[in-house]
Amino acid sequence: MGRITSALLLLAVAVCYAVAVASGEGEKREERFVLRDVKRVVKTDAGEMKVVGGSKGWISEWPNIHVGFVTMEPNSLFIPQYLDSDMILFIRRGEARIGSIYKDELIERRLKSGDVYRIPAGSTFYLVNTADGQQLDVICGIEKSDSIGWGTFQSFFIGGGSYPTSVLAGFESSTLSTALNVSESQVSRILTRQSSGPIISLSNSNSNLDSHQSRVWTQFLEMRHHERVQCLKSMAMHSEEEETDKEEEPIMRSFRKLLNSVFGKELSGNDVGRSSKKPHSYNLFNKKPDFENDYGSSVALDQSDYSPLRHSGVGLYLVNLNAGSMMAPHLNPRATEYGIVLRGSGTIQIVFPNGTLATNAQVSEGDVFWIPRYFPFCQIASGSGPFEFFGFTTSARGNRPQFLVGSNSVLQSMRGPAFAAAFGVSEERLKKIVNAQSESIILPPGSASAEKVKNKRVSDTTGSFDDEMVMGFEGIY
Repeated sequence: MGRITSALLLLAVAVCYAVAVASGEGEKREERFVLRDVKRVVKTDAGEMKVVGGSKGWISEWPNIHVGFVTMEPNSLFIPQYLDSDMILFIRRGEARIGSIYKDELIERRLKSGDVYRIPAGSTFYLVNTADGQQLDVICGIEKSDSIGWGTFQSFFIGGGSYPTSVLAGFESSTLSTALNVSESQVSRILTRQSSGPIISLSNSNSNLDSHQSRVWTQFLEMRHHERVQCLKSMAMHSEEEETDKEEEPIMRSFRKLLNSVFGKELSGNDVGRSSKKPHSYNLFNKKPDFENDYGSSVALDQSDYSPLRHSGVGLYLVNLNAGSMMAPHLNPRATEYGIVLRGSGTIQIVFPNGTLATNAQVSEGDVFWIPRYFPFCQIASGSGPFEFFGFTTSARGNRPQFLVGSNSVLQSMRGPAFAAAFGVSEERLKKIVNAQSESIILPPGSASAEKVKNKRVSDTTGSFDDEMVMGFEGIY
């Protein structure tokens, strides 16, 4: 009796352990594909930047794209910097002005909601929230360079002081003094005054020191474009002038010389907009959907639409699903995909190569998920409302997803004796099953789809509703 009790106890423990392992495995599966590792890399009174990453090494082709979220308060500036990574900006909400260096030239563009803009690795840029009284929200696709091995990505700040530290501060003060043709005290003043962080307010409501810093930046940013260009061109020509009673004037002169030492003397604004090869933006919201029906729409942006993507190897997409609708099961033959939920909620289902469910994750606004290349998956909107998600892919070429279900699917294209034999059903039965779904790519909610099938069966009549056919449906699905 004691042995039986012990055996039952061991069995109970084993069952509990198996349930716990299975539960834990389910959580791990979701964590693999829904990226929860959010790191705040910048936080100031004027804004913040967060980056979403995940556990590396689980799969050989782990994403080399990281997703960043930048939030900036009205009248604020993300100070000049460059990255060791390519960055694709998507303006989700608000308006901005971005300045960047392209072939030794200052290029400025005004961006609005829906605009996409690429900043190459190593290109110095700054970002200003220009909307009056409106917060700026930007989603970034950051493609990590292989040239540097540390971390997610690295910012090199040109502007800065005590926080953040300018990369120029790493040089000997005598070296900078000679390079800028100013005194060492001038160098010290300009490289120690900034203490407000990488995102600063341009208003005058802060402390005297911060207000002074803001005025310096504001003076530069409020110039007309050709004035800024002329300012940058002539910086090195200005010798150190006599101090005046206005503190900001010598600081501004040093600042101008500092910018010139970084940007060079060949800056020119005379041919702004003349060459189509210069950086430009592309509005994703204005692009005609690549696919649209009663249940939703999808749009993809690749190098054929926006040429700067050719140099990044990154594509973008935007999908809107109506309540309960489904993006049909499909796979990406060319790219790993990352998605950011912009609105609503839904379910992401991903399948392992061995035909088992990898994840069935519930996601909502703000969540980030990724789908490995080749893995079958689908997205399903919740029944409570629309499901909208935006994302990046690791290929700038047309992705050409292969749909596994629907009127344009692999099942439709390959149906025949061989395919039917692979499923172990008759060709006629497979044909009926495959033809039951008349929609493609974005499919209707389950109840609507079932109603269509019912109506189709009735219209097709001749009472072929036998048990064998019903069993065929269950066998396939």
